[in-house]
Order: sequence, then structure tokens, then C-alpha cells
Amino acid sequence: MPESTEATAPPLSENRIEIVETCTRMVVHADRREWTLLCGLFADKVLLDYTSLNGGEPVRLTPQEIVDAWAATLGGFDATQHLIANHLVHIKGVRAVCTASFQATHRLATPHGAPLWTLGGDYRWDLTRTGGRWLIASVTMTATWGDGNKELPVLAAG
Repeated sequence: MPESTEATAPPLSENRIEIVETCTRMVVHADRREWTLLCGLFADKVLLDYTSLNGGEPVRLTPQEIVDAWAATLGGFDATQHLIANHLVHIKGVRAVCTASFQATHRLATPHGAPLWTLGGDYRWDLTRTGGRWLIASVTMTATWGDGNKELPVLAAG
């Protein structure tokens, strides 16, 4: 019986675990302010789409540009916690799509207004297999609800 090319690739279940782990690491490293580890999860250029929250157009950035922007914004909060669940993974060759629900809580002590701002919605990551690893090539965050002090990001960035 001839050997299939699939025998040389990791099993589908291993790929799925690696993909979910990569996406989970993105939010965990951001919450823990582990910027160097976060930087290593991205492809050379990444399409970021946060237009559901901020308007505008999606942007294509390097991993360092993403980390610098997130460090400036998230780093200004006292704490953040991004929870993701309900991962769905679709793999086709060296490309994959992972979607998950999220809830992101941001905390900043402030003399005026509530100290919490929470968002919920969905993430979609497009990944590519490069050098034996799954790397994030695009991130789309679709916020579907929010609660609390929506002015906190401006205060955190200031």
C-alpha cells in the first residue's frame, strides 16, 4: 500500500490543538503583558480588523507594530482579561480559520465613572503554517455587545 502524504503531516487533531493554543496564547500574552511572546505568534504581516469597535478600515501591520500598539493601549489598564471559548477550527492544507466567542474585561481605577468596561463578541483568526508552526495572519474582532465605562480605553491610552 503506498504511503499517503498525509502520513508526513501532523494529524488533524494535533493541528487543531496547535491552532486553538496559538489563538488562546494571543489573548493570554496580551493580558499578562508578555509582549515578546505575543510578537512570536504572528506572521510577517498581519491584517487587523477592529472596525466593529473603532470604525475605519482594517490595517496591515508587522508583529512589532501590533505589540507596540497593544502595549500602549492595554498596558495602560490596571488589568485586562480576555476569555475565549467555543473554538471552531477549519483547516485546509497550510491555511486555517479559527473562530471563537470572547468576553474581554478591562479594569482601570478612575476618580469618575465605573472602573470596568467589558466587551463581548467573536474573534476570527486566519492562520498559516510556516516553519512547522501555526502563525496568525489576520485577526478580526467583532464586538456584539458592551457594558460599563466605554471611556476607559481613552483614559488608559492617555
